[in-house]
Amino acid sequence: MRDALALDDPAQYRALFEETRQKIVSLLSERAATISELATTLGKPKGTIGHHVQVLADAGLVHVVRTEKVRALEAKYWGRTARIFFYERIDAAVGDGQHLLESAAAEVGRLEAAAREAGTDVEGVFDVNRRDVRVPGERVREFRERLAELLVEFAEEPRDGDTTYAVLYGVFPSELRQLPTRGGADS
Repeated sequence: MRDALALDDPAQYRALFEETRQKIVSLLSERAATISELATTLGKPKGTIGHHVQVLADAGLVHVVRTEKVRALEAKYWGRTARIFFYERIDAAVGDGQHLLESAAAEVGRLEAAAREAGTDVEGVFDVNRRDVRVPGERVREFRERLAELLVEFAEEPRDGDTTYAVLYGVFPSELRQLPTRGGADS
């Protein structure tokens, strides 16, 4: 398996930006799994999961990493083609970047509400921020590279603990307007 794969084909974006397929890819970051294991974990029929895995395979995002003989059948274990997928062409998945962010925001909202209802301190678990800053394009590229490196480091952490955590980042042009240039002595 490669460490990283920059997605450059619109078909890869279409394959990846679907909720069930995103869950499959996430599960396969833990270990290789069979269609049956994925179906059981996701609570969906094997035929449905098989279809989604085939779409991911056709896009080059997953592949069979090993097979095992189980009675008269051959069990296929599917794995990711890379540990990290980098989204470099959001325009290839029109609307799906927004869907990804909306899904993550909804998940954070549900978890925060549940934590508050249980009287649990959410400050130590959740950290979601946004900053809008005017910077040159070259600096943006540097920040994207550093964030990507941090994402790889996060993904390579040993699989310990009882809770799965998510890291989500985005760097995009903001619609925040600039203050007009002030004229006069106090500018």
